[in-house]
Amino acid sequence: MTLAPSLRVRGDDCRCALAVRPPYDWGHLERFFADHASPGVEVVTPGRYARSFLIDGRRGTLSVTPGMDALSVRIRCRDSDAVRDAVLARVRAMFDLDIDPAAIADGLGRDPLTAALVARRPGLRMPGAFDGFELAVRAILGQQVSVAAATRLAGRLVAAFGTPLAPEEYGDEPGPTHLFPTPEQLLDAEISLVLNMPRARGRAIQGLAAAMLATPDLFAPGGDLDGTVARLEALPGIGGWTAHYVAMRAMAQPDAFPAGDVGLMRALDTGAGRPSRAALLVRAASWRPWRAYAAIHLWAEDAVRRTP
Repeated sequence: MTLAPSLRVRGDDCRCALAVRPPYDWGHLERFFADHASPGVEVVTPGRYARSFLIDGRRGTLSVTPGMDALSVRIRCRDSDAVRDAVLARVRAMFDLDIDPAAIADGLGRDPLTAALVARRPGLRMPGAFDGFELAVRAILGQQVSVAAATRLAGRLVAAFGTPLAPEEYGDEPGPTHLFPTPEQLLDAEISLVLNMPRARGRAIQGLAAAMLATPDLFAPGGDLDGTVARLEALPGIGGWTAHYVAMRAMAQPDAFPAGDVGLMRALDTGAGRPSRAALLVRAASWRPWRAYAAIHLWAEDAVRRTP
C-alpha cells in the first residue's frame, strides 16, 4: 500500500508531506546518508537531507525533513508540477516509505540474532537511492577504499564533470551547488587521470555510462534477484559485492546480500572470529527473503561497536 502525499504548490516551490509507517528510524538514515553524501550534490545536516536533481531535462533542488508521522519534502524547480510525481516517487524509494516493518520483523524473527537486532532498532529502513546510475558510480568509486575516501573521490568527480547550478536554481537551499555528472558527461571523460585512481575503475565507470545510455531502465526495480545480479555483473568492473549492493539500495531487491562484506563479518564476530563468506551465506539462509534488511541491521551493529 502506498501512502498518498498531501501537497501545497506556490509557483516554483512545491511542499509535500509523505506519511510514514511507524516505527521509523530517521536518525539512522540521516547518519547513513551523511556518511555517503556526494559533495556538491547532497548535503545532510541535523534533521535535513538536501540534494540537486535533473529529471526529464528539468533541474532543481529538494529537501527532506522529518516530522511526527510524515516526511516533509520541498521541491524547488522552475516547472515543479512537471517533475513533482517523479521526484516524490524517488524520495519514497530513497527513504523506504512503502515497506511494512512488521513483515521485516516477522521475517527476521526466525533467527535469535536478527530478532534481537530488530527489537533494538525496530524502525530501521533501507537507505535507498535517488538515482541508480549515481549510486552505481559511487559504488565503483568505493571499491577497495573507505567510505570517506570514496566520498572525497565523488566530490572531485562532481567538481570536474558535474554541471554547476545557477544561484537562482537552489535559492535558499544551503549546500547543493552541482548536478551529478550524467552518463553522457562520463562516457569519454578522463576519470582515472582527473581523480588519480586505477584506470580499471575509470573504465568501469565509462562502461557503466555506456550501458546506461544503451539501456535507460538499467536500474529499474523489479524482476528476480538472480537476473538482476547477473545483469549487473555483466558490466565491466562490477563484481558480486557491487552488484548486490546496487541491487539492495537502488533496485528494491529485499533479498540482495553482499556476502563478502567485511562489516557483515565483523558484526557476526562474537569473540570466536569472523565467519567465512560461505558460513555467512549459510547463516543468512534463514533471513530470506529479507537478507538486505538483515545486512542493514548488521551494518548498524558494526558501526556501534566501532564507535569510541
